[in-house]
Amino acid sequence: MFDIILALVALGVLVTVHETGHFLAARLCGVKVEAFSIGFGRPIFKLVRHGIEYKIGWLPLGGYVKMKGEALEEDSEEEEDSFRYTRWWKKIIIALAGPLSNLLLAVLIFIFTFMLPSRAEDLNPIVGKVSGNYELVFVPGDSILAVNGKPVKGWFHFLGSLDAVHANDIELKRDGSKLTMTLPQIDIVAFSNDVYPFVPATIGDVSPGMPAWRAGLKTGDNIVSVNSIRVKDWYEMREMITLSSRDSVELMVKRGDSLFQRVIALEGNPMTEGQKLIGIMQNMPVSYEQSYPPLQAVEYGVKSTLNFVVLNYVGLYKLISRPETIKSSVGGPVMIYSLSSQSAKKGWNAWLMFVAAISLVLMIMNLLPIPVLDGGHIMFAIVQGIIGKPIPVRIQIIAQNVGFVLLMLLMVYAFYNDFTKVFARAVSTMGKP
Repeated sequence: MFDIILALVALGVLVTVHETGHFLAARLCGVKVEAFSIGFGRPIFKLVRHGIEYKIGWLPLGGYVKMKGEALEEDSEEEEDSFRYTRWWKKIIIALAGPLSNLLLAVLIFIFTFMLPSRAEDLNPIVGKVSGNYELVFVPGDSILAVNGKPVKGWFHFLGSLDAVHANDIELKRDGSKLTMTLPQIDIVAFSNDVYPFVPATIGDVSPGMPAWRAGLKTGDNIVSVNSIRVKDWYEMREMITLSSRDSVELMVKRGDSLFQRVIALEGNPMTEGQKLIGIMQNMPVSYEQSYPPLQAVEYGVKSTLNFVVLNYVGLYKLISRPETIKSSVGGPVMIYSLSSQSAKKGWNAWLMFVAAISLVLMIMNLLPIPVLDGGHIMFAIVQGIIGKPIPVRIQIIAQNVGFVLLMLLMVYAFYNDFTKVFARAVSTMGKP
């Protein structure tokens, strides 16, 4: 129940921020606002102030700002405070304000979470594979103890402690003996490509809705073999799954003291053509607290936001260019709830970062050039600026009806996709470990 409340709170905050952006921009541009609603349906709260109706609907799946002259079906006089007849650039400002509010919220949340003490998840600082220039330096099984006199907490902490400019004194344990070696200036990227940590074939997170999740795999499961071939670490297991020529993969899984098999369908990786996936991530057995000073938190917050936006637009492009991956990529409220619940279990910082990520997804989706979305309004406004007059109402109505039908179909498909995945997981785990 608490997980559901958390998910609804997150959605309510994101919708409120988005609609507040539209509301403030409309007031700033001199367009009259008639109603401001969070949620749809019959209002459970309503208040009228200064000619504006504020309300909260019982269905918390969105919201809206109703502006004078915005409804195309209604007759509207040509007045300055009417959205339909306002300048085209003001329409763009009003439409952009909602998505940009979500962007700003995400940046602030990322910065805030980087400043707070948070639990970092990491790998054991043990060398697993070595190649290239470092084959004569490290040996698989080496345990990294300290870098430049500072104790190492985990593998990524070790990489972050390396000095890219000066020499590094690395203390390690090999075959029960402690050794200290001095390495000259290190190219961190090249080092990361040559020296890999030891990662056992143990599942960390299972992505909700993905094949492994539908097959009932859980955090902590150990993959013993892939297609009857034993695997000794994560790298072997991953290569056999991602590069498989089959449509499914047979896994031998160890959970506690029991062994069981699962035949799991393979799905195409929307980000990497030619590779397949089942939706599992490696286990991070090391955890420690970390926080960053304000300036560094601002830097990491902005970079995290930009990286997320770029990756999602790249993913969206690849999704459109490879429509066969849409089924595995589209999720609805059930998947959002599952992701919210999964992140909440990791602590408040992880949950806040999840909220920031959903805020950015809302921004990205709303900017798509689909009528009835903000991107559609921006598209209409740009056309108005080019031709010097608003697009005829009849054409706008047809376009918005088409856009609305497409969105409804997408929503129905997302719900269907959610529940078929939940049903598949329930069936696959019925009477099994």
